[in-house]
Amino acid sequence: MKRFVLTICVAAIAAVSFVSCSKKANGAGEKATMKVAMVTDYGDITDQSFNQTTYQACKEYAQSEKLDFKYYKPSGDSTEARVSSINAAIQDGYNVLVLPGFAFSEAIVKTVDDNSDVYFIGLDVSEFDLTSAAEANGKSNWKLPKNAFCAVYAEEIPGFFAGYAAVKEGYRHLGFLGGMSVPAVIRFGYGFVQGCEKAAAEMGISDKVTVEYVYGGQFYGDQTITAAMDGWYQQRGVEVVFACGGGIWTSACEAAAKTNGKVIGVDVDQTALINKYGEGMCVTSAMKGLGATVKASLKSIADGKFGDEYAGKVSSLGLVSGTDLAANFVELPVATWAMKNFTVNQYKSLVKDVFSGKIAISNDIANVPAHSIALNIYPNIK
Repeated sequence: MKRFVLTICVAAIAAVSFVSCSKKANGAGEKATMKVAMVTDYGDITDQSFNQTTYQACKEYAQSEKLDFKYYKPSGDSTEARVSSINAAIQDGYNVLVLPGFAFSEAIVKTVDDNSDVYFIGLDVSEFDLTSAAEANGKSNWKLPKNAFCAVYAEEIPGFFAGYAAVKEGYRHLGFLGGMSVPAVIRFGYGFVQGCEKAAAEMGISDKVTVEYVYGGQFYGDQTITAAMDGWYQQRGVEVVFACGGGIWTSACEAAAKTNGKVIGVDVDQTALINKYGEGMCVTSAMKGLGATVKASLKSIADGKFGDEYAGKVSSLGLVSGTDLAANFVELPVATWAMKNFTVNQYKSLVKDVFSGKIAISNDIANVPAHSIALNIYPNIK
């Protein structure tokens, strides 16, 4: 996860045709010549979260439209490695690149201007990420060119939903396990704290609710992370952990299984995955519409509408409706709803109140949310 929070950067590079000179990527739909590539970020396509969701969306769209698709995994965690993978994809003839994660911001800045015949679509890459990367590379007043689109998500909203729902469901000792303290993950975490705070205040139990808060320092689970979660579940009495960041959820599940504890998933509906560790382990999942964004942007290129809908834009995706849950880019999964005390109808009312502004959720990642519940913040595990 993957500006906190997580940022996903999806780069879509559209069709390139040559007559006497190369044609710039301008939204002219040429589905027949589209070749789609994805470059992974910190994780890989088996993380059952951010990268895998992006990969599956690319693959599904490519298969449905009979397009060539390939994914590339950088040789290391560096801008140089990401740039190398981007260049390799372009040299291999791929003209639609999907780049998930804020870590691609500098790689985009370094490659997008020299490849105007390629579409870049970035997920979880913010304007701040891009501007900072541009300034660090001596490009003042740099703007995202017309052959690129980046999207970020309002992760604080599904984080809020998850925290609010968990407290309303009856949990009083909760935990947040983030991957790395990047903007997307922080928004998820601070949203979660705000949700717990709001629900506790409404119920008059602020003095009875506690949230433990930590970042693992990585986007995967291992023995060290699991041991830390063992301490939460077994010694501190934590009932449920919101595991947020790539594959780090596996450590939360391994620890929860030893105490009949609960886990909240992230990015996608992880109910089936989490419940493999214990029947009914998954409380809910804080979701964002990665797959929908990928498919919509790729379709826009194929249909020749990219120029009007996406070109040169950096969009923040969140709630777009207070009543149509399926239209929103952030949500809790209704199809696998397992909560008993907090109902789907109550969730719908919550969505309506947040969308209308009746309930305000801060997206500030510089300051810990104001709170009256107990909040224990720990140093990174690693």
